[in-house]
Amino acid sequence: MLPAHIGIIMDGNGRWAEKQGKPRLYGHRAGTEVAKKTVLAARDRGVEYLTLFAFSTENWKRPVAEVQGLFLLMEEFFRNESSELARSGAKLNIIGDRSRLPWPVRSVVSGAEKITAGGSRITVNVALNYGGRWDVVSATRQIAEDVAQGRIDMSDIGEDLVSSRLATSGQPNPDLIIRTGGESRISNFMLWQAAYSEIYVMDILWPDFRAEDLDEAIEFFQSRSRRYGGLESGPHDGRGERG
Repeated sequence: MLPAHIGIIMDGNGRWAEKQGKPRLYGHRAGTEVAKKTVLAARDRGVEYLTLFAFSTENWKRPVAEVQGLFLLMEEFFRNESSELARSGAKLNIIGDRSRLPWPVRSVVSGAEKITAGGSRITVNVALNYGGRWDVVSATRQIAEDVAQGRIDMSDIGEDLVSSRLATSGQPNPDLIIRTGGESRISNFMLWQAAYSEIYVMDILWPDFRAEDLDEAIEFFQSRSRRYGGLESGPHDGRGERG
């Protein structure tokens, strides 16, 4: 069975550029092209949800010029590619704390969501200024406000309620998380949702990622037996837990 939801930590853009004697932003630009091709490849394979880790809450620590360049690339990507993605059946969903994003980026991503709102073949979460800890804290604040206002009782708080307040509310948790670039860290990506995700680390740098690499990761997933802490009772269903 296919994973219903794949998350990708797109690592290695800067190293890829440096190996070629190019500025790091050259690698980030190449990475945006690969992201688009990966969306289409995942769609063609029947993946229902894809989450791309584009800019983390920790990425603000990078040099100012690189951060500004990344935001300009994002503006360009969403402005130029949204219509084509809509025609391809992709629905864009931006997850993360938008309040700190530059206004032009907030504007263009909101527009991209509207343009692609009718997409029904694949939902693409683009994680911008996103962190797993931010996601849990945000959900906790929402729940605390509801308790304070008397809308819910303390006894109502459980895993399902927390999941319903996360950025990925209503979506299945990721069955498979792919990380390129050879690092084994999860890097604050979907910490709650990834509790039972299969994790596949690839040495390949993100700009070199191709459809066959996606196939390799899916084949790895299909070889796994997913027991969720219990004993094996049959073949895994390839669906993962619902949030």
